[in-house]
Amino acid sequence: MCTSIYQVTLDRTHLLARTMDWPVLAVSPLFLPQHFKWASVYHHRVYENKYALVGGGSLSASRADLSDGVNEYGLMAQKLTFDNGARLVDEPNPAKVQLAAYEFVLYLLGNFKSVADLVDHLAEIELMSDVHNDIKFGKSEMHFALADPTGRVVVVEPTRQPMRVIENPLGVVTNSPDYERQLRQMEKYVDFTPAFRAGKVPLNTTRVTTGRLSGKANPPGYYSPSARFIRAAYLRERADVPTDKLAGVTSEFHLLDSVTVPQNRRHQPTYSVYRSVTVAESREYYFQSYHRGDTTKLQLTDEMLAWTRPKVYHLPDRLTVREIK
Repeated sequence: MCTSIYQVTLDRTHLLARTMDWPVLAVSPLFLPQHFKWASVYHHRVYENKYALVGGGSLSASRADLSDGVNEYGLMAQKLTFDNGARLVDEPNPAKVQLAAYEFVLYLLGNFKSVADLVDHLAEIELMSDVHNDIKFGKSEMHFALADPTGRVVVVEPTRQPMRVIENPLGVVTNSPDYERQLRQMEKYVDFTPAFRAGKVPLNTTRVTTGRLSGKANPPGYYSPSARFIRAAYLRERADVPTDKLAGVTSEFHLLDSVTVPQNRRHQPTYSVYRSVTVAESREYYFQSYHRGDTTKLQLTDEMLAWTRPKVYHLPDRLTVREIK
């Protein structure tokens, strides 16, 4: 589960938001410095990140995990589950960067400056199964949402090798089915612009539908991946285009409200354990856990680029209330 929503504001601020739908909250805001070293669970090879970043994840003696974030160049990335979609590699190849799928966001934010930079090197990276592994980390079926300050926004799908890059000017990703099937379903609910249909949407285009809804269906209200995709895309296209960063962060959280899965353990194990918004230009990470009710901001400042140690900001997941008298 999970939903990703990208927006660009009228003053060209770029934001990438998401829900994390999972059985438990295992993520905290964190900072990772330049030259951060970590060992892949796949083959224990040690990698050294080039770039600093902030985001949501966890660190332990045996595992580094990053779910989403933004690096010092404003590259933003998220991982989302990809039900029955991933085609992972089984065979070791020392000439490749071979990672467990859940490590891909950590690697790409630590080593690439932009979407184009990653695309140029994507053939060097393979996401691995645990067939030949001494540590069994499971079949991590994931795909990935990326955006950067140029306005380029893409989905990376490991449906083949090299991995597939899909331009995503609509700016919405969920979990299944694949992206093209999601777009075909959207035809029932919106009227796409000629540029979108032709695959020629200019960067930083704020809307890709005409606004004409005559004869179109209303979006569904349930929480399947397809329903969340339709609802998020429909409301993103209907909402006012934010004017600036603060309006954009506010808009992103309100759009996420429409796809936030409530806790309901009797019927399903997963719910939206946290929501986040990343901002490319200011290198900010906004974090809301399910039970807190407030928003925490972590910004990657120029001063922090000189820090040498990682830092995890553990926040209690309980209601926080500001009382006034």
